[in-house]
Amino acid sequence: MMLLILRVAYLLICAGSILAYITTEATNDKSTALPQVVENNKVAAYFVLLFLSQIVTITDLLIRRKRIEFISAIYFGILIGVLLAYLMIQALTPVVPVTSQYHTALVLLTLLILPYVCVSLLLQTKDEFRFVIPYVEFQRELKGGRPLVVDSSSLIDGRIADVVETQIIESQLIVPDFVLAEVQEVADSSDKNRRTRGRRGLEVLAKLQQSTHVDVKVMETSRTDFRMMTVDQKVVALAKQIRGGVLTNDFNLNKVASVQGIPVINLNDLANALKPRYIPGERLNIRVIREGEGSGQGVGYLDDGTMVVCENASGLVGKEIGVTVTSVLQASAGRMIFGKLASKPGE
Repeated sequence: MMLLILRVAYLLICAGSILAYITTEATNDKSTALPQVVENNKVAAYFVLLFLSQIVTITDLLIRRKRIEFISAIYFGILIGVLLAYLMIQALTPVVPVTSQYHTALVLLTLLILPYVCVSLLLQTKDEFRFVIPYVEFQRELKGGRPLVVDSSSLIDGRIADVVETQIIESQLIVPDFVLAEVQEVADSSDKNRRTRGRRGLEVLAKLQQSTHVDVKVMETSRTDFRMMTVDQKVVALAKQIRGGVLTNDFNLNKVASVQGIPVINLNDLANALKPRYIPGERLNIRVIREGEGSGQGVGYLDDGTMVVCENASGLVGKEIGVTVTSVLQASAGRMIFGKLASKPGE
């Protein structure tokens, strides 16, 4: 809407300025006199000059419009545009001197075109534009750091909603339209399990949008920008484009994004980091769920899902036992604890 208002205002300003220019009364001063060709064909000259001033508008319309929000972009665009126009006029003065009949037309078109180009550029790239002056930039009004692009796996997983409620994530969460489409496709699947997972992803997104602890934005992307890409590739490309990070629990996406220097928050890594750490010699209590793969081993789980393998506990399935930790194995898939029977069951 703001770009439409800008274009209409620009057209009206150009029409009025050019009309005032060609209706200037004839004088003996060559610097203010109209060129003879304009004097003899004022109507044609009016439309030609108006068309020239609108070339930038036509070019701008051929480029896909981007979202605009802040009036500050207009202010700085006009400021920079007028400065550039002044510098260009000074540079072209030796070629088109002040005494030339075309100097006034040059000044008029330059002062009209360059501010418009600068304002349009800042409005369409305000999220990425940075001034040469350090720490001054057009950025979204975020509470935290760089925005995070959320992939479909983290929405379907559902733990992201609980993480957000802890208020440790202050960055804006970006849910691209192609991720939303993928989750919706899973929700519409004929397979019952996939359909349930997809619907949970949509419910998690709705819950995030209602949360007061995080800013969630569903972003519409240009199809031409991500043509012939997989969803994971689109997530990485969008994170690069907005200079943000990725929030996921997909191991492969984590690796791809990390290799390209994109910050990644992996929900699995976060969960593993928050699990209690045990050292050899510590004691813990578990219920033996089943027999292990090794001879005499019994397997149980902690409340956080960590697997505990206990020696000489294969015959104690269904019972509470004490386990003394002997070693801890940390892998990308999670943490495993190995131990030995610390006491007899029931003691």
